[in-house]
Amino acid sequence: MKYENVRNCKFISRKDRFTAYVEMGGEIAPCHVKNTGRLKEILLPDTEVYVQEVDKPERKTKYDLIAARKGDRLINIDSIVPNWVIEENMKDLFPQLIGYEREKTYKNSRFDFYVQTKSDKIYVEIKGVTQESGNIAMFPDAPTARGIKHVEELIDAVKNGHKAYIIFVVQMKDVAYFTPNGLIHKEFADILAKARDNGVNICAYDCIVKPDEITLNNNVKVVLSH
Repeated sequence: MKYENVRNCKFISRKDRFTAYVEMGGEIAPCHVKNTGRLKEILLPDTEVYVQEVDKPERKTKYDLIAARKGDRLINIDSIVPNWVIEENMKDLFPQLIGYEREKTYKNSRFDFYVQTKSDKIYVEIKGVTQESGNIAMFPDAPTARGIKHVEELIDAVKNGHKAYIIFVVQMKDVAYFTPNGLIHKEFADILAKARDNGVNICAYDCIVKPDEITLNNNVKVVLSH
């Protein structure tokens, strides 16, 4: 996915979940944070960040915060983009693809994609990963009751004859592996291991991240508990 009108600036502070302040050209400007996660280890004062200028007069802010540097690593923090990069690679990820639908409801959950191949009907849930520690990518960075519900219903979908995938899109490059963050939410780590044991396919991919672009890169090893 390619962004337009991207500008380099410096992170100042985060007002709330949706708004932050950055410095560009010696001036302080508000921007929309396209990620409701905590991002505490990424959005630090004076961090180099990238914003996209959005020309919509009705908006409260003129910019979207899309990426930040953490050491030598550039991390995309746009929570909308993982679905786009998966959709761009749908034919490669599912070689016998016939077609797919976005935002497909199954019982009490709405999954990101419903994919049909020549042999299978598949529910797919996408999770964006921005947290990294010691070169290990982790999810979630905050407790996620919604995430647990999604995993439980994917297990149910498999029991009812469907296939199911949880794809973790690591929004950075060159991590050693992906693992659920059991210290933040042990219940999510446990349900993910249960899903694996009940036939849900769990995989992860890293991304090549540039200030104005993000593309799906390589399969990443997944390490689960139990």
